[in-house]
Amino acid sequence: MFRRSIYKTPTQLRAMVEPGLITAAALDAIRPLIRAGVKTLELDAAANRAILERGAESNFQLVRGYHHTICVSVNEQVVHGIPSDRVLQPGDIVSVDCGAQFQGWNGDSAITVVIPDPSRADLVAQREELSRVTEGSMWAGIATMATASHLGDVGAAIQDYIEAQGSSAVTGEPYGILREYVGHGIGRKMHEAPSVFNYRTPDPGAEVRPGLVVAIEPMVTAGGEMTFVEDDDWTVSTIDGTDGSHWEHSVAVHDGGIWVLTAPDGGAEGLAPFGVTPVPVA
Repeated sequence: MFRRSIYKTPTQLRAMVEPGLITAAALDAIRPLIRAGVKTLELDAAANRAILERGAESNFQLVRGYHHTICVSVNEQVVHGIPSDRVLQPGDIVSVDCGAQFQGWNGDSAITVVIPDPSRADLVAQREELSRVTEGSMWAGIATMATASHLGDVGAAIQDYIEAQGSSAVTGEPYGILREYVGHGIGRKMHEAPSVFNYRTPDPGAEVRPGLVVAIEPMVTAGGEMTFVEDDDWTVSTIDGTDGSHWEHSVAVHDGGIWVLTAPDGGAEGLAPFGVTPVPVA
């Protein structure tokens, strides 16, 4: 049986640059709208406009049974939340996942934003720290791609970073890392092989070499890692009701190094603390 290689050619890597940038533009359009009083459906509409304006389409809408451009998850919802008439509130922690398909190639990325609330400064600080830990672990994983031999090194780096941040201020216990939901390859489809675990596993995983493109996306909670799927059959929430955070970037490995396809600067700012300089896809 024919099996498509998980490794892209240089021409295919170049084709993945634009969908990555379109995905980034959609999230840039959403970010300033994540504020109290805004409905999550408004975020969805803004993302869709940004994608269509660039001549692309939402790859989320191509997923069977899903009809929106983004997933938006609030507070105890970690991933796969459905946009609705829900009105965002001061202090909410909001994760937005988005993707675009352009000329048959895909981008996928996610951000987390905490809405200010001066009346609950402690809560906001806890949620901002959760987001910081999650984002930092993502960059730690991406940075490891520059020297990793196998994808298992990426998962180990993510887990090591999270554990090094200490305990959650909410529970006094280590932060939770979702085990059932992981990163993935990306290319002609939004979700392809191989899997990218956000924790250490016995399996070394796929070889990291030029042509590999993966979406690295740690999902971290302020409490336990156990989750359940809500009655809408999509939204993943924590069983213990603690907050979740989700960050994601699509990353390409090529002959010159690594490049974050869903960051306009290729990941330069996020990778700088790790001593890694991204190299554009040529």
